[in-house]
Amino acid sequence: WFDPLIGADIVKHLQPNTKIVFLESPGSITMEVHDVPAIVAAVRSVVPDAIIMIDNTWAAGVLFKALDFGIDVSIQAATKYLVGHSDAMIGTAVCNARCWEQLRENAYLMGQMVDADTAYITSRGLRTLGVRLRQHHESSLKVAEWLAEHPQVARVNHPALPGSKGHEFWKRDFTGSSGLFSFVLKKKLNDEELANYLDNFSLFSMAYSWGGYESLILANQPEHIAAIRPQGEIDFSGTLIRLHIGLEDVDDLIADLDAGFARIV
Repeated sequence: WFDPLIGADIVKHLQPNTKIVFLESPGSITMEVHDVPAIVAAVRSVVPDAIIMIDNTWAAGVLFKALDFGIDVSIQAATKYLVGHSDAMIGTAVCNARCWEQLRENAYLMGQMVDADTAYITSRGLRTLGVRLRQHHESSLKVAEWLAEHPQVARVNHPALPGSKGHEFWKRDFTGSSGLFSFVLKKKLNDEELANYLDNFSLFSMAYSWGGYESLILANQPEHIAAIRPQGEIDFSGTLIRLHIGLEDVDDLIADLDAGFARIV
């Protein structure tokens, strides 16, 4: 793990035997956006043969053109936006010419094949990917802007929202945003408060695999996030709520969230 905003300072972590540098931009909980060009340039200057990989699921492979930025392998949980309807499980890895033979051979040897039905379902999802992403962008940004003005919210982590960490890199390198983002409450909810908050939404369901029609919600306590980071460094003390804004009417989603805030006053 390294600071997502490390940029060119990633050289401090590189060793002569570094083989792979793995990125995720934005991060799927705290939503920081990497300065990918700076990271790629730094890695190439120290360990030019290292393979640079990125989890590009949030951008669905189209809002951020990873290979154009010097990434070697771009990975997606295609279960999410490419499928788009939460009814198939599939992953994709797209690479440059340098990595193709190695990727193809290893995928073959490990038996990583896609069945015909899953391939069909994914191709069906691709037909509506553009229009779905535009709606996810519009709705999620509207919700994020509403949350940013709410008195119970300390911070909103949405790459397309000015002030979010790495927003300047999102603005420079991305062509849009998807529906996943998070916000931090001013208050840290106890177990009873959190259960009352999460269990009574009408439209938001508790689930991990975002990217479909449905809006989703999950909670993360600050100490749990700190525990999975080697340095244990976080800069917030309230409960973090991660949302996936789906394709339901956005005003209905805001009303549902507003009712949730009323439960934790």
